[in-house]
Amino acid sequence: MSTAPAAANAANIRAIRARRFRNTVYGWIFAAPFTLFFAVTFVVPIIVSIYQAFFTTKSVGGGLYGDGERVTSFSGLDNFEAVVTNGDFWVGMGRVLLFAAFQIPVMIISALVLALVLDSYLIRRVTVFRLGYFLPYAIPGVVAAMVWLYIYSPHLGPLTDLTGINFFGKNIILASMANMTTWTFTGYNMLVFLAALQAIPTDLYEAARLDGASGFQIATRIKIPMLSGAALLTVLLSIIGTIQLFNEPTIMASSQAWMGKNYTPMMMAYNTMMTSPGDPHMASAISIVMALIAGGLAAVYAFVQTRVDK
Repeated sequence: MSTAPAAANAANIRAIRARRFRNTVYGWIFAAPFTLFFAVTFVVPIIVSIYQAFFTTKSVGGGLYGDGERVTSFSGLDNFEAVVTNGDFWVGMGRVLLFAAFQIPVMIISALVLALVLDSYLIRRVTVFRLGYFLPYAIPGVVAAMVWLYIYSPHLGPLTDLTGINFFGKNIILASMANMTTWTFTGYNMLVFLAALQAIPTDLYEAARLDGASGFQIATRIKIPMLSGAALLTVLLSIIGTIQLFNEPTIMASSQAWMGKNYTPMMMAYNTMMTSPGDPHMASAISIVMALIAGGLAAVYAFVQTRVDK
């Protein structure tokens, strides 16, 4: 009598395990295309870049013109030492950090305000406004930078005549690029905040209204404090993106020769690689140092944010 229930339980356990195994297999099958694509386009290039950064390619022989055989040899940390002792690299890094210091707060605050407005009862056609704010992000970065280059141009665009400002001046060009970046990414960050706002239980709002709270008090005392996670995400992405600032200064430099090829660290890495003869090893070292700086800044901000939230 006791063997039948035991056998049934064993069969049920085997069936459950078999079902879990099938679900795991199906999950990996569905995830395989993304995993493969992610590895090929993201993980493998990072590994190759790290590997290349520890080598140097030099011409051996060839006489006066140095057109002999190119030999690649292990150089250890020499490329990294060359990067961290390069004054142009740190001047460019200083520019992007200054850029981030005033561009990121303006963009994040603007995105937060737009999200709060769309989440309130002030806007009826939320979809139309949400799409309109997001559209600049859908425009390719290079195309958007070219459009703003035209708008800023004193000979073609209207802004110079209306404002009397030289948007290509050495003291104002960072602000001009910041305006381009803010215009592009504010809508994207707004959607992050809006998604976080819509995840807040509406019971909290109803309880606050019953206690006599105004819409402004609900926004400042309930909504904004509960957006710390979204704010952390948007600021971290903005820090990483700012360290990689490339499209805007590259397009600007096409008409402003005084900016040079090393105006930002990303431009320096790109031109080191693409200018003949290209040096992929030094470009890889520049990229890795940039990544370490971006990761360090992001980690510091995340640590400070979590400490403040406590």
